[in-house]
Amino acid sequence: MSVSVVVVSYNVRDHLVRCLEAVVDRGHEVVVVDNASTDGTPELVQERFPSVRLVELPENRGFGAGNNAGMAAATGDWFLLLNADAWPVGDAVDRLAAFGNEHPEAAVVGPRLRNPDGSLQRSVRGFPTVWRLATEYLFLRKLAPRTRALNAFYGARFDHESVREADWLYGACLLVRRAATQEVGLFDEDFFLFSEETDWCYRFREAGWKVLFYPGAEVVHVGGASHGGRMFRENVRGHLRFLAKHRGQREAERARRLLLLGARLRSVLFRGERGETYREAARWLASGSAAALLESPR
Repeated sequence: MSVSVVVVSYNVRDHLVRCLEAVVDRGHEVVVVDNASTDGTPELVQERFPSVRLVELPENRGFGAGNNAGMAAATGDWFLLLNADAWPVGDAVDRLAAFGNEHPEAAVVGPRLRNPDGSLQRSVRGFPTVWRLATEYLFLRKLAPRTRALNAFYGARFDHESVREADWLYGACLLVRRAATQEVGLFDEDFFLFSEETDWCYRFREAGWKVLFYPGAEVVHVGGASHGGRMFRENVRGHLRFLAKHRGQREAERARRLLLLGARLRSVLFRGERGETYREAARWLASGSAAALLESPR
């Protein structure tokens, strides 16, 4: 079964080169979707990687929308959705595809992620609830880092050494079965950045498919290259949108109040630019109800 590698790029030209060098001319179709970059990315792809299929979008409509455009253009039985700041190690793509083909119940397969220094990047996640968000944003998980009760949001400290079924997997690299997308649909484009893969995995699982973590393939992921870690507000917006969609507006409103408390706490604990990021998020969270915030412009 064939694999199409889909990479969405937005002003990460230098990282994209490393990414494409790892996947081009490996026997797989490669599609790059450029979300209206201003750093010369389209010209770079055309000049250095002529075999790559380039899709240029007129504006940045978000990570999910970019991937949807790439999947619409791709021809493979599997889509390997790969961040522009990530690259497979060795034959990781083939390993993922072989594992997926052996597990017809899997809609999504994710590899083990590594940081550039070789350390583990934890990628197994639990679906957000108000309690799970509290364990993260109020630092409760630090009290007992090995307990499931306080660490379910981060996969309960799963060791990332064995195959397991997951709620959802971090979206830096996901192998997704085309047949599953034809049943469940593509990314929900209402999620601009963050939580789009959470929503997608939730929908796959609700339809009876499985999301599997496979440590036999590894991918290096830089992390935050396209947004520099500056989009905390979009992160919490993603939590609110997921909960409103799947748990209802009342649960989303409870989460808004919890996240407001967490942002205010962090704005006190952290200084400088990081502290200002949390203060800005707190001001936004305090400016209206969850329903109103989800209708507000980014």
